[in-house]
Amino acid sequence: MPKTSEFPEESELVVCTVQNVKNFGAFVTLDEYGNKEGFIHVRDVATGWVKYIRDHVREGQKVVCKVLGVDTSKGHIDLSLKSVNEHQRRDKIQEWKNENKADKLLEIVAERVGMPVKAAFEKFGYALMEQYGTLYAAFEACAANKESLKEAGFSGDWVDAFNQVAIENVMPPLVEIAGHLELRCPAADGIEAIKKALILGLEGREDRMKIQYIGAPRYRIVVSAPDYKEAEEDLKAATTEILSSIKECGGEGSFTRDVNK
Repeated sequence: MPKTSEFPEESELVVCTVQNVKNFGAFVTLDEYGNKEGFIHVRDVATGWVKYIRDHVREGQKVVCKVLGVDTSKGHIDLSLKSVNEHQRRDKIQEWKNENKADKLLEIVAERVGMPVKAAFEKFGYALMEQYGTLYAAFEACAANKESLKEAGFSGDWVDAFNQVAIENVMPPLVEIAGHLELRCPAADGIEAIKKALILGLEGREDRMKIQYIGAPRYRIVVSAPDYKEAEEDLKAATTEILSSIKECGGEGSFTRDVNK
């Protein structure tokens, strides 16, 4: 994805490729900024004393760093590896992969409408990034809702091509909600009755719902869907069917929604 600025901002997380490792630090190139060179001083490689720097970084390695400072006049970019935690690293790498994929998808869109990639960015790419936050997010939105661009005010001969490429190549983002069931049935075939009730709740929803056994009498039910409304409807319908089935066989049950889902 072409960057709108030549240099990263202070505190920004950037994906880098390690080029040269010395005892005093590591020289890297910034993948998202035209392979501009940055430097990680040995004190910023890891917390604590670094005895052997190559235990932490090596040539060719992809790393996520935090920008400590930028001197645009000299072209110096100081970076820190130790200031990035594992969660930040995973999120940044995934974002970087998504945007690389989005770049390739935009190339396909540009080819389908007979337009150079640079012109495609100038005509609608940058506007989509401003509207959706990232180019990949725009593709995700279109994969989930083909009217998304029109609803956002975009128009042009490229819209249909963009939608089609999104539908062909991007999995719509899913939301996930969950809760816990407690099921009891005192009948002689109580276990089979519970199994039957769970199968009934899953029927027709196997592609978006999971029920996990935790330990008698508890089960965890997880629903994934394109939006919360659809997920809530699926969860309500499934739990209602399960609890009704248990009640019919003389048992009892309850459902508790996870507060963090």
